[in-house]
Amino acid sequence: MLMRTDPFRELDRLANGLLGTAAGTWSKPTPMPMDAYRDGESFVVCFDLPGIDPSAIELEVERNVLTVKAERRPVHTGEKFEMQINERPLGVFSRQLFLGETLDTDRIDADYDAGVLTLRIPIAEKAKPRKIAIAAAGEHREISA
Repeated sequence: MLMRTDPFRELDRLANGLLGTAAGTWSKPTPMPMDAYRDGESFVVCFDLPGIDPSAIELEVERNVLTVKAERRPVHTGEKFEMQINERPLGVFSRQLFLGETLDTDRIDADYDAGVLTLRIPIAEKAKPRKIAIAAAGEHREISA
């Protein structure tokens, strides 16, 4: 259903596996972590996007590639503003998902609540199981979906 590729994430995973991480070090997380699962007749994908204004999120589907872009802007600025600790990444983040042919990309539903972007992608009608009537000898029956 879902094919995912992120070469930089795989490179980071490989480097951490080979080099190891020292105790007490903090590794930078993926700026857009996600969960994906099937829920009945839909495929659900949830992205963690805390602190991002909904107007700064873009969704685009081209063929079977879903692109999610989000921008986290600085919250505070000004002359007296002085950053003390900066662990939350700022800027534009994007993630691409390669969706299988069995998903209906024309009917994606998107919802953003409490910092979580939830996409519901229906399973395409052509991918749903269906029963086929069997005709007796000499009979002809139409196959219905």
